[in-house]
Amino acid sequence: MFFPFHNEEDNVISVLEEALEVGSTVTDDLEIIAIDDGSTDRTAERAEAVRSRFPERVRVVSHETNRGYGAAVRSGLEVSTREWVFFSDGDSQFKLSDISRLIELTDSGRKKLLALGYRMNRMDPLHRRINASLFNGVLRLVLGIRGVRDIDCAFKLIPGEALKAIPLLASDGAMISAELLARCSRAGFTLVETGIPHYPRQFGDQSGARLSVIARAFFEMFNCIRNVRSG
Repeated sequence: MFFPFHNEEDNVISVLEEALEVGSTVTDDLEIIAIDDGSTDRTAERAEAVRSRFPERVRVVSHETNRGYGAAVRSGLEVSTREWVFFSDGDSQFKLSDISRLIELTDSGRKKLLALGYRMNRMDPLHRRINASLFNGVLRLVLGIRGVRDIDCAFKLIPGEALKAIPLLASDGAMISAELLARCSRAGFTLVETGIPHYPRQFGDQSGARLSVIARAFFEMFNCIRNVRSG
């Protein structure tokens, strides 16, 4: 289980402790990785405090500077070693116990499957939901991602074999989920979704609706389309 964090000092301890509790109920081979993406607050310090209490279960990977959400997710994917890899955001807008909904999908008997969540009753501002809907529509069209309504939902359970079957990802920003799903789909993996309750953010600030983030996402989108189509 890994979680990208950027300036989440008020969330990082509770997220990691919740991951320890929930993860221990679903596997005996648990590893939790906190990815600190160049935070300027006490996120890294507080993540290290949890690691020092549970050194056998918790790792911290730190970026010296803020490299972007996609870069943080890539770091998590690259250092994960388990048979199944789960990731979610570090903002506490999901209950990690809902990983059971994803596990149920993997128990269906279908092979080569990615279990994905979509946000039910998404608890984000209206403008953010509109932006996401338009962006997801474009991505489904140009990248051929079929049957996925919420590409960017950060609640995903991925077989380790999928990560070995695809090329190294390149996106540093918001395109990371789309690139991951497009690559896995092209490698023959099935994408299956289920609804996951979504909760309001209690602490910290959202950055996904900033003009700089949106502009970067569209720039990355064109690069991603070219890279994915070229193989």
